[in-house]
Amino acid sequence: MRESNTLSSRSQEFYQSPVESVKAASTMVCSALRRVARMRVYLVRKASSVSRGHQHQALGSRPAVSEFTVGGAPGGLVELLGKSYPLDDYSNLSRKVLSRVGRNLHNKQHHPLWLIKERVKEHFYKQYVGRFGTPLFSVYDDLSPVVTTWQNFDSLLIPADHPSRKKGDNYYLNRTHMLRAHTSAHQWDLLHAGLDAFLVVGDVYRRDQIDSQHYPVFHQLEAVRLFSKHELFAGIKDGESLQLFEQSSRSTHKQETHTMEAMKLVEFNLKQTLTRLVTHLFGDGLDIRWVDCYFPFTHPSFELEINFHGEWLEVLGCGVMEQQLVNSAGAQDKIGWAFGLGLERLAMILYDIPDIRLFWSEDERFLKQFCLSDINQKVKFQPLSKYPAVINDISFWLPSENYTENDFYDLVRTIGGDLVEKVDLIDKFEHPKLTCHIGNHGDLLLSSHSPKTEIQSNNPCCGDTVHKLWRATDEAKTTHYLSYSS
Repeated sequence: MRESNTLSSRSQEFYQSPVESVKAASTMVCSALRRVARMRVYLVRKASSVSRGHQHQALGSRPAVSEFTVGGAPGGLVELLGKSYPLDDYSNLSRKVLSRVGRNLHNKQHHPLWLIKERVKEHFYKQYVGRFGTPLFSVYDDLSPVVTTWQNFDSLLIPADHPSRKKGDNYYLNRTHMLRAHTSAHQWDLLHAGLDAFLVVGDVYRRDQIDSQHYPVFHQLEAVRLFSKHELFAGIKDGESLQLFEQSSRSTHKQETHTMEAMKLVEFNLKQTLTRLVTHLFGDGLDIRWVDCYFPFTHPSFELEINFHGEWLEVLGCGVMEQQLVNSAGAQDKIGWAFGLGLERLAMILYDIPDIRLFWSEDERFLKQFCLSDINQKVKFQPLSKYPAVINDISFWLPSENYTENDFYDLVRTIGGDLVEKVDLIDKFEHPKLTCHIGNHGDLLLSSHSPKTEIQSNNPCCGDTVHKLWRATDEAKTTHYLSYSS
């Protein structure tokens, strides 16, 4: 496969021509990527030692760790958050992703993600109070992102052949452990511990495309609430005669074990709770709508959309929890709902933040915009970049097997860092007589919203990136076709 990508760059502190600087950097990126086709396969076989970085790097100095990805050499180990995990043929972590583990942006005071979390938490603390005047919902925002595959999939009734389990879409430490793909991975454990109303906030990890809306690490907020028969039917006329459960058939409106009365009350409570939440976040007079959808762990399931500035936007997913999940966690006498939302999604809408990479910026000119005396204060992000993007093209040969687009995206993110704004696949070609494929992976944009990231040939950060790109080129001993144009 021959892939073609465009490199574009915006920087904020150019002391020489920004266009010339970007072209020089993008040329080096293109050169380094010319042998990407079998890079991943080679790195899995190649064992090398990597010295330990700072605590967020999370990589130990043990064997079988490549500079760019963690391979599956027998006997190899990766150290993450103080624990060691054996590597195997499923290990596919990149150093780029590992460097983000432990950053916990949602717990960094005055960070925009922290602001969203605190606003949601404040709302739930004030609106929902227990019998003794204490908050009804408990909050868990420091649970480890390393979970078992059982926690991430099986506990949530996700079938063994479900596409969400694919290695190409997740970050696996090995066949039994992974970086959580959603905060729902903690649902079963917290229910099993006896909790029936809680919020979970944390970083989640998914291999994904490269653009302004997607990043391999983002943050979710999850909520769960269970009801006993007494709690659900309290205040309902003749509620004593109503039941939570029955044995019937499953329909589009309810599960086979739920009575229609119980399901309708849970659904009503869920939608009322979420309507109040989005009104708190976005203000009164908000138009909302509910869209039927599917999740393996809820039924019926819905997506909540809001009409914001004349555009319908999806903000969260929710539904009535699958009773099989609730029963397996030991809460057989209760029924409940769950919802999950993306913190970045809400922050980008509320604060007019145009690019998801900005949340990882450590530049004070970004962070100080969100140092608010009141977490509910309205604020709009003021752009830092004043230079336009420069778009370039690359193409290269790729093998027909053992390759996914997310392998390429991981490599680009690891080598190019957050300078890479977007990668688009715009063309593919398969030679009729050869086993190789040619793909035009389109626009690979090198850009930076951070004024402290200069794309210049004399920039130490850029020099380090170029050095790694050339190392990647040297390590991949496969010849590929490359074309580059700007």
